[in-house]
Amino acid sequence: MRIEKIYEFLNDLSPFELQEEWDNSGLIAGSMQDEVESINISLDLSGDMVSKADKKTLFITHHPLIFRSVKKFDYSRYPTNILKTVIEKECAIIAMHTNIDKTHLNRFVLENILGFKISKSECFVCYFETDKSFDALASHVKERLGDIVIKTVSGNRKITKAAFCTGSGGDLLGEIDADCFISGDFKYHHLFEAKENNISVIDIGHFESEHYFARMLGGHLKNFPLKVIITDSKNPFEYR
Repeated sequence: MRIEKIYEFLNDLSPFELQEEWDNSGLIAGSMQDEVESINISLDLSGDMVSKADKKTLFITHHPLIFRSVKKFDYSRYPTNILKTVIEKECAIIAMHTNIDKTHLNRFVLENILGFKISKSECFVCYFETDKSFDALASHVKERLGDIVIKTVSGNRKITKAAFCTGSGGDLLGEIDADCFISGDFKYHHLFEAKENNISVIDIGHFESEHYFARMLGGHLKNFPLKVIITDSKNPFEYR
């Protein structure tokens, strides 16, 4: 199947034009006219994943392999070492990043994983109503995400309205109109800001909130006329 056909399907599902200006979603490697024989979906693309893949595999990732400008093609270093293997094996890469965040991933994780009903959605942020204490909400989130390690800031003890987004949400804190914000990758100054503004925060981690991407997209491709492989990316962090 030509990449063009798959790209059109993905674009109808979540238009690539919705990506942020700083993003690099879309076709990262390959040509629209190239033929591929299988699809591999994952959060990230690793060298091990590419080395084990069949020739003519289309990798659909959440995070773009090439995010910033590449000024040197040093094949001994990431990411050009992976790109070299992709080209040699006649594979291709499509990234669905901030576009799929806005249209599907945030909603999927909040509703299907955390079990809350969305009351309102604004760009990256989904809101939901609840009637829990902060401690009860934090325990619920931790349990639904597989008893992960979380970090919290207690700004409000009673939560009636909460906000959620996957990935790195710290810079959105100033726009949040809720008692609690659940996201990942909060920095120290974000947490200090939250504390002073009486907003509770539950930091669930970047990987922990986004690794559902492959499962989510795989559900949309289950009837596709190609073999679709869902690969679980590995968290680069090790918790001790």
